Amino acid sequence: MTDALSKGGCCFIEAGKLTDQLHNARPAHSRVREIIAKSGRKQPLEVAETATLLAVTDPELLQEIFAAARRLKQEVYGNRLVLFAPLYIGNFCVNDCRYCSFRHSLASTVRHTLSNQELTGKVRQLETLGHKRLTLVYGEHPQYTPEFIADTVRFCYQAGKAIRRININAAPQSVSGFATLKAAQIGTYQLFQETYHPELYALYHPRRTRKGNYLWRLDGLDRALEGGCDDVGFGVLLGLCDWRFETLALVSHAVHLQQKYGLGPHSISLPRLTDSCGFTLNYPVSDRDFKRMVAILRLAIPYCGLIISTRDTAAISEEILPVGISQLNAGPHLEFAAGTREPTMDEVMHWLLERDFLPSFCTSCYRHGRNGVHRMEYAIPGFTESFCTPNAILTLAEYLEENASASTKELGYRQIDRELARLRNTKRVDAVKERLQQIRSGERELYF
Repeated sequence: MTDALSKGGCCFIEAGKLTDQLHNARPAHSRVREIIAKSGRKQPLEVAETATLLAVTDPELLQEIFAAARRLKQEVYGNRLVLFAPLYIGNFCVNDCRYCSFRHSLASTVRHTLSNQELTGKVRQLETLGHKRLTLVYGEHPQYTPEFIADTVRFCYQAGKAIRRININAAPQSVSGFATLKAAQIGTYQLFQETYHPELYALYHPRRTRKGNYLWRLDGLDRALEGGCDDVGFGVLLGLCDWRFETLALVSHAVHLQQKYGLGPHSISLPRLTDSCGFTLNYPVSDRDFKRMVAILRLAIPYCGLIISTRDTAAISEEILPVGISQLNAGPHLEFAAGTREPTMDEVMHWLLERDFLPSFCTSCYRHGRNGVHRMEYAIPGFTESFCTPNAILTLAEYLEENASASTKELGYRQIDRELARLRNTKRVDAVKERLQQIRSGERELYF
């Protein structure tokens, strides 16, 4: 692997400037409402405008931010929540990230890479739960080359007859390395910066390690796009830095990609860290602040999917999901009540359906080329009724016929009836009903 950056690669995160914007923002009521109105027109916000929203503490204005985020999420995504499952391929790692249980120096960690036989079993197990989308996760290690990653992607597509999209969460590659990944038909390439604050990044990631190179990682998505990947996602690990700084940095990254390549991120992931393996968080994010962050990101980047970790409790998920979340890691780890028992996939689906969400396993946009720049064109005008909701309904019906318990199946078809009643295009409704009957008769992979 060469250390060559992307064309014109540079550090576009100006930490001092972002900090000053946070400190100097003045959230006058009139200005905050102007910014909210701009977002309501589905126009991405500038970094300074986002800083103004982050400075809001007035309870009335906060409620207006939450209400606007709910409206925008509903207009762009409807009740849909796209579900996916992570699949850890291997945890060998040369890095020594201080917060990570896979870090190189942690001798208690058992290292393993899935064999093809194990991988087949894992993929088929996830299929039996109803999953169609996977995110393959790799440590950073010499054995996890672009060729190895590409081979595992191809193998998973072959092993899983129902798997329709495979995303990748792996170490940043060279431009040629990303071209190798793209040739294997990966979906979204996902890369977390972990924290965008350069000084804190250096504190958590020793310089002697591969990951200690802040700029190499920051430039990773630029190289991915130059290598042919047309969908990229990023994220932060909440708890490593002030959440307000990270919010501004995430928006800065989206602005950078939009200005340089003409498209923004496919998704932003927002997992909250907990104290573990001897590491104590210096910047824990409360439920209240987490909700603010999600709502403000929804307003700042209307077209971007926001992903919540299902390790968060059901109570906070009920608060968070409506104000901006569009994708859900359905591993699952979501807690539904006091206690530690991990819920089944059926219980996750039941929980979502009870709350008027529309679980979706849809991948039709990628099959029709509605990704990259085209994905943004579809998302920004809000073509939910034409494609997204109908396709979500069809994939939900597949799940109900193949995987659901009797009670979840009943709930699911009630939700489908409600969603059909909300659609205004009667011709589309009729077409969906016809395909629903085909699904009940055993046909699959029907989409618009």
